[in-house]
Amino acid sequence: MQPEIDLLGLPIKTFGLCFALAFLAAGALLTRRFRELRWPGDQATEALLAALLGGLVGARAYWLIDNWSDAKGDVFGSIFGGSGLTWYGGALGGALAVLAWARWRGHLNARLLDAAAPSLALGYALGRVGCQVSGDGDYGRTSDAPWAMGYPKGAVATDPGVTVLPTPIFETVVMGVAAMILWQLRDRLPAGALFGLYLVFAGLERFVVEFWRRNPDVDLGLTTAQVTSIGMLIVGGALLVWRLRAARTQVAS
Repeated sequence: MQPEIDLLGLPIKTFGLCFALAFLAAGALLTRRFRELRWPGDQATEALLAALLGGLVGARAYWLIDNWSDAKGDVFGSIFGGSGLTWYGGALGGALAVLAWARWRGHLNARLLDAAAPSLALGYALGRVGCQVSGDGDYGRTSDAPWAMGYPKGAVATDPGVTVLPTPIFETVVMGVAAMILWQLRDRLPAGALFGLYLVFAGLERFVVEFWRRNPDVDLGLTTAQVTSIGMLIVGGALLVWRLRAARTQVAS
């Protein structure tokens, strides 16, 4: 584990470094897609900045709501502290910010959602590399499986001799493959269907991995992330089916 690295006497958090690399990679992919669509490439940078700012606000807000019992004693410190970010909150906040930007730029349509789908999957996959390298506590439950490992030097360290499921590795692999599939299908599906497929991939991946994570159950034996994942699966599946059926009907007519 390497929670931070020393760069000329300046400590650099590896999670933050991977977070930045994830945004850069997602931005590069989004810029290429914008150019394929003959949209100005610099507008991809605008969309990325909107996603970054909205994502940071949403990630902290979601964490505060989900951990209010711990945060209410020091709300100010919890808001501006160095920890406490939730991916689903970041996704929601970033999405709202990008939608606001898209309306301003005149890109509020299904093509924008589809353009963002591979970048979202890629950014998530690279972000989880930061979780793995820093050992930030996003690993799974205690296990003696052959692929289990310990995080004794992680930011949220495991006890000596204790091994857990390295769920960030699973998430990086699955969403990395999802990003490749979405990129290959970017011009092969009707408008809106690619984003629906992304929601299905992301929702299914997180729903499954939560059974191995150490997050507490909130209702019906499911975690907060799993409840959110079910919503993503329903919306994504419905959007995918609707757009595919609409395209078939149009071809038939």
